[in-house]
Amino acid sequence: MLALVYVADLLISSGSVPRGVTVAGVPVGGLSLADAEQTLRTQIEPRTTVPVQVTVGEVGTQIDPTTAGLAVDWEGTLDRAGEQPLNPITRITSFFTQREIGVATTVDRVAVDGALGELGPIVDRQPVEGTVRFDGVTPVAVDPVPGQQLDKEHALDVLARDWASGRPVNLPLFPLPALTTPEDVATAIEEVARPAVSAPVTVIGEEGSQGVLEPAVIAAALSFEPAPEGGLEPVLNPTVVTDALEDQLAGSEREPVDASLDFSTNPATVVPSQDGRGVDYEATLADLLAVLTGTGPREITAVYSDQPADVTTEDLQALGTAGVISEYQTGGFAADSGINIRRAAELINGVVVGPGETFSLDAATGPRTPANGYVEAGVIDNGQPARGIAGGVSQVSTTLYNAAYFAGLTDVEHRAHSFYISRYPPGREATIADGAIDMRFRNDTPTAVLIQTAWTPSSLTVRLLGTKYYEVESLTGPRTNPTSPNTVNVPEGEPCAPSQGAPGFTITDTRRVTDVRTGEVRTDPTTTTRYNPSPRVVCGG
Repeated sequence: MLALVYVADLLISSGSVPRGVTVAGVPVGGLSLADAEQTLRTQIEPRTTVPVQVTVGEVGTQIDPTTAGLAVDWEGTLDRAGEQPLNPITRITSFFTQREIGVATTVDRVAVDGALGELGPIVDRQPVEGTVRFDGVTPVAVDPVPGQQLDKEHALDVLARDWASGRPVNLPLFPLPALTTPEDVATAIEEVARPAVSAPVTVIGEEGSQGVLEPAVIAAALSFEPAPEGGLEPVLNPTVVTDALEDQLAGSEREPVDASLDFSTNPATVVPSQDGRGVDYEATLADLLAVLTGTGPREITAVYSDQPADVTTEDLQALGTAGVISEYQTGGFAADSGINIRRAAELINGVVVGPGETFSLDAATGPRTPANGYVEAGVIDNGQPARGIAGGVSQVSTTLYNAAYFAGLTDVEHRAHSFYISRYPPGREATIADGAIDMRFRNDTPTAVLIQTAWTPSSLTVRLLGTKYYEVESLTGPRTNPTSPNTVNVPEGEPCAPSQGAPGFTITDTRRVTDVRTGEVRTDPTTTTRYNPSPRVVCGG
């Protein structure tokens, strides 16, 4: 009898979907293949044209399935159900269990990668290393925080499986551990931070002068970085220390005077430079960390040296018929960014780029670390406001790029920001990243070019001095191919910087160069820049 029941059940169910099968939550077990497909189309097809709710960790957003290239393969979906099982135990248990097989999805790999690529910047978070900050002169522990990154490889599989389920799709992340530990932070406080700010340090100069580094200045200059061998190592920002001592020791110094151009004559004449003598702060501060953390007297002796002018007489004489060949100015930066902009501008001021030479901004201003005079300031991270060491230096890159552009010099390397920043000319700006993204130009003229910078708390000006060979015109196209920003909801309590977002767009720029000696005109290849949309960020959403 059991055998007859088994055979009868097998014959009756032949050609139908195995019992217990569900597709994206829709039960189709026991239906004929035609009825099953019609049922799935009726219930699932409406879901395929509405945005898919996606959660990645604590962040929620949407993906448009049409834009992402997702579509249901109806025949392939039913093929997943398989044939009628022959195992009698399997056939019996199918009366009491369900088996979810999910939809079979045809995927436009390029489109899906693009959609997931927009999610990555929203949810990716680099680990935050442990450090020590100061509340006034009181050290405060900042424990490390692990980061996270969208697991794009597995996210594609999950999205293809669950996008038509009608439920939010939870995409996978993988953790990014920090290098430091809370124990490293505690050690740094006890062994370095507290002793460093325990009392002032006196710097003894010549001619009876002296400077005092108060604990508040030491706290402002002292930071910590992960050490290669583990733990945290202290770093002193020389700019902060130097700024505190310069006025106090100025009476014992003789400032150098840069060479300049006197334009009252034609051609302009060179006003000679004058060397000076003053404190060699690099040598003076070499032992400051040892004094701060040691048990001996809290004083150091200033080291003096001859100080040549940044721009020498020989520099200007090498320029030929010298004059201003181009000048560009930008503004609109914050006070903390201004510190980094000033530091980078100082490092390139007076640099001479000889005929045939290539100038690298990354090499001239790096490494951009606290030890080299840079501080933490605002940056744009994947379209959202964030903080980072040397934030703002891209303003120097953009300003210098435009000065070189209008001087007719050869663009060797530059990269625009991924997201448009409104204070820069669209399609004619350049970002920079330590050791990764550079701004380089080559001097293909017969004579040298000198870089001169002028910084104020609200603007940066870059002038290029030399012999003028070109007149330059920028032909900027209209903004095309607008792309709308996504909305990102960041839960209450998560780090968040609200933003209204901004559309992305594509823009072109073409440089037209006229040789002032011959009148010959050349048109350089057109540069096309595509800016991503900046996401609209809702905090506590």
